[in-house]
Amino acid sequence: MPLHPDSPFAKLMAQATALTRRGSLAEATQAIQRALHLKQGPAPAEAADTGDVIVLDGLVREVDTPEPETETPPGPPRPASFEELPFATALGLRHYKLFTPAGLPDRPAPLVVMLHGCKQNPDDFASGTRMNELAQAQGFRVLYPAQPPRSNAMRCWNWFEPGDQKRGAGEPALLAAITRHVIQTHAVDAGRVYIAGLSAGGAMAVIMAHEYPELFAAVGVHSGLPQGAAHDVSTAFAAMKHGPRGVPKVADTLRVPMIVFHGDLDATVHPSNSEHLVAGHSASEVEQGATDNGHDFERTCYRDASGRLVAEHWLVHGSGHAWSGGSAKGSFTDPQGPDASREMLRFFTQQKLGS
Repeated sequence: MPLHPDSPFAKLMAQATALTRRGSLAEATQAIQRALHLKQGPAPAEAADTGDVIVLDGLVREVDTPEPETETPPGPPRPASFEELPFATALGLRHYKLFTPAGLPDRPAPLVVMLHGCKQNPDDFASGTRMNELAQAQGFRVLYPAQPPRSNAMRCWNWFEPGDQKRGAGEPALLAAITRHVIQTHAVDAGRVYIAGLSAGGAMAVIMAHEYPELFAAVGVHSGLPQGAAHDVSTAFAAMKHGPRGVPKVADTLRVPMIVFHGDLDATVHPSNSEHLVAGHSASEVEQGATDNGHDFERTCYRDASGRLVAEHWLVHGSGHAWSGGSAKGSFTDPQGPDASREMLRFFTQQKLGS
C-alpha cells in the first residue's frame, strides 16, 4: 500500500532525504530512526522525567563515513534554515520549528527556546519578536515549540492546569524533552540554553525555569504570571485580572536568573503579576528612561550578596498586552517600547550554567 505523503512516516523520510542532500548525515540517520520506530510502534521511554513523552534519542546511531583519500576544500557556508520538525511522543507527533543562522560554525552555540502566546504560532512569534534576525546577527539557534489546537483551542500553553505545572509530566516534560533532543542532535552549548515566552508562554517559561533549573541558564518573561497563580480556568482568569493571590515569592524558590517585561496598561494580564515575579529580591539599581519611539520605562535591577545580577524588571509605561519593541509583522507587539528581545539576549549572555 503506498504511503500517504502527509503521514508522519513519510514526512520524517522526506526530512531525512533533505538532510542527506545537505550533508547532515547524523541528523538524517536520526530522522530515519524516528520514522522506523514510529512505523513499528512506540518504544519504552528511556529518559527520566519525561512523563508520557517517548524520547527516541537513545535509539539513534551516527553512521560511519569513510575518510576521504584527498582533502576536500570547504564548501560554501550553509544558508540559514527555519525548519518545521516532528517530535515523537506517546500521544503522537508534536512539531517545533528550529532556526539556524547562515554560516553558523560547527562549534556549540547558545540556544534560545521561545514559547508563543495564545492565538499565536512559531512563525507569528518569530516575526513579532524578530528573534531570528537577532540570532543571525549574534550566532545562536532558536527553538519554537508549537502548541496544537487539539491541546488548547486557543493555542495557549496550559500553565493553569495542575497536570502541566510540575516536572516529569504534561507540557513541562514535553518541552524539556524537545529541548534536550535539540541539544543532543545539534551543536548546542548546554551551558547556554535559555527560555522565554509571552503571556501564557511566559507563564510556562516560569514553570520550566522552576522545574528544570539544570536545563536553563536564564528565563525571560513577557506579560506572564508566576507558577502556582492558578489551578483551573476560573482561577487563571482571576489571576490575570487581579494578580496572584497566596503564591510564594518567586525569589524564595527560583534559582534561575530572570528578566521580566510588562506593560503598565496591560488589560489582559495584570502588571502586578510581573511585580510578584521579582518580589523578594533587593533592588540595587533603578533607571528611568525613554525610547526614541515614544514609551517611557522603569528598569529595576536586582543583585545577590555577591553582586551577581539575578533579576531585572522592566515596566513599560503606556504599553498594553504586547511584546515590547516587537515588529508589527507579528501579533501582540508594541513597536514603540524598548526592545525586549535585545534586552533579554543581553541579560542571557551574562548567564551560564555552573558559573
